[in-house]
Amino acid sequence: FPIFPEHFTIPKISHLPQIISGSFETMLNLSKQLGARYSVFYNGPKCGASAPDHMHFQAGSKFFMPLETDYENYISKNLEKLFYTKEISVFTVKNYLRNIIFIESAESELAINAFNKFYEEYDNLAGNKEEPLMNIISSFEKGKWRIFIIPREKHRPDYFYAEGENQILLSPASVDLGGVCITPLEKDFLKITKDQIEDIYRQVCLSDDKFSQLINGLAEQLRTN
Repeated sequence: FPIFPEHFTIPKISHLPQIISGSFETMLNLSKQLGARYSVFYNGPKCGASAPDHMHFQAGSKFFMPLETDYENYISKNLEKLFYTKEISVFTVKNYLRNIIFIESAESELAINAFNKFYEEYDNLAGNKEEPLMNIISSFEKGKWRIFIIPREKHRPDYFYAEGENQILLSPASVDLGGVCITPLEKDFLKITKDQIEDIYRQVCLSDDKFSQLINGLAEQLRTN
């Protein structure tokens, strides 16, 4: 069901698995082509993808997600740089409820290179045979790509599997982690609290310890290569 005022699914014509590796450049191209009105996002196969067995992106109205407006009024003023040149900036931000890596550049090749280094570092940290859990939001604004990468700890919070009144059917994907939490059931919409939303973010997003390992390794990779 559409979430944004305007909301699109963009599937690959051929039937291939939902994997971002090899398709990140396509995501950037779509972001630029749709950038006047829409942001593009990717949900990993175990991170809220609506069709986890078929490669697709989604696009929705730009600045509908608070994460994007926060970029202007909070994130850009409270960032912690991991790597910076005149052509590209890779950074994170503290005290923002969820651990996020940001890439900003006007050069697609530099953005792709930074993402590939992130993927390699994260894949090594995750240590499994599947794609490491992540959501990605990409937009093209003021002549630059803004890429939000949200590494994940797990697919769903404990609330999803609880029973009775303790259950909340919220399975976070890009939009939820972007600040618009979708509760399919009205009873969950009416009862969910700020503390529960914060707890859901803590459960599904990468822990502070693992995130520190990830960004330290990524910063080293970016400086030495």
